Formats: sequence, C-alpha cells, structure tokens
Amino acid sequence: MRESIESAEINSASVDAGKTRKRPRPGERRLQILQVLAEMLQNPKGERVTTAALAAKIDVSEAALYRHFASKAQMFEGLISFIEQTVFGLINQINQKEESGLAQARGILQMLLFFAEKNPGMTRVLLGDALLQEDDRLQERITQVLDRVEASLKQALRIAQTQGGAWSKLGQEEVSIRAAMLMSFVLGRWHRFARSGFKKLPTDAADVSLRLLLSE
Repeated sequence: MRESIESAEINSASVDAGKTRKRPRPGERRLQILQVLAEMLQNPKGERVTTAALAAKIDVSEAALYRHFASKAQMFEGLISFIEQTVFGLINQINQKEESGLAQARGILQMLLFFAEKNPGMTRVLLGDALLQEDDRLQERITQVLDRVEASLKQALRIAQTQGGAWSKLGQEEVSIRAAMLMSFVLGRWHRFARSGFKKLPTDAADVSLRLLLSE
C-alpha cells in the first residue's frame, strides 16, 4: 500500500543512484523535489515554502528546479497527482474487498484519516493551507479531488441502502446529507491535526467516532 511519498521505492532508487553515479537518473530529481517539498510542508508553523528555500534544502539552484518543473504551481500539481492516484487507488481496493456498503464507507474514512496521519505535508495540501497565495487552479483541483471523495462515500451509502436494515429506509437526499456529514468529519480531523502542529492524530478514537457516524 503506497500511502506516503517517502516510499521505499523512491528512497532505494536514490541510494542505488548515489552508489553508481553522482547525477540522478531522469525522473529521480523530480521525485526528490516533490519529496522534499512534502517534507517542508510538515513545518508545524505552516510557513509558505519558497522555491529559494526548496532549492537550498536540495542543494541545487532555483534554475535547476525549473529544469524539472515549469513553475512552482506545477510542483504542487505533482503533489496533488500523488494524492489523487494514491487515495483513489486505495478506494478502489477497499470497494473490491468489501461487499457491504457500510464497510466500504468505514474503510474509506479510516484510509483518509490514516493517509493524513502518515503524510502531514499532504494534509496541508488537502486542506488548501499550503496552496494559499499560489495559483488559483490548484485550489480548484484539490476541491475537485475532495468532491470525488465525497461522491465515493455517497456511492458506498447508496449500496448500503440496497442491503436492508435501517439504511434501506433513507431517501436519496438524506444519503447525500450523510455523505457530506462524513466528509465534514474527515476535514475536521484534518484541521485539528494541522492546527495542533500535527500532534493530535486524526486516527485518535476514530473507531468510536465512525461507529456513531455510521450507526443506523
């Protein structure tokens, strides 16, 4: 399960490259830039990351950064693409594994909380905090990602409607309201995590909360 950009795959590739050559292979520098950007976004103070600071952290020139990314916005787009591919890849896995709509919803919610916990910098991207003063299209894109996540939760609840019990008595409007409520819970946990300097973990007492939220 790939839920952190600091994957063993990326790290081992960097180590192997260091043993055999001084210059990274094509694509490795792009991955390194994204990895370091994600790490810098983990700063509890939530300070804006500049390209100058990013270049200094990697020990390259700003011009070197722009050889791999046309703009800073493109770097953030790389992080959003990672979030999108990882989150929806995991949602697909959950849906294939679980037949129960409620189990699917619970699995998606647990995954979202765990993903944020393992990727504090990505949490700031998901919340839009890291995108302030950046290109407006980045905010639009992350909003689209969150809308798709909510749609996945709604679909899981619609499946639960067809599987009997109290959920079968809910109307479509109430299902939509419940999906929005679940998404609000996740966003609230993410905000608390970020505001606490990443100390209050989003998964704390999550089982109890999810049991109440998904109760019939």
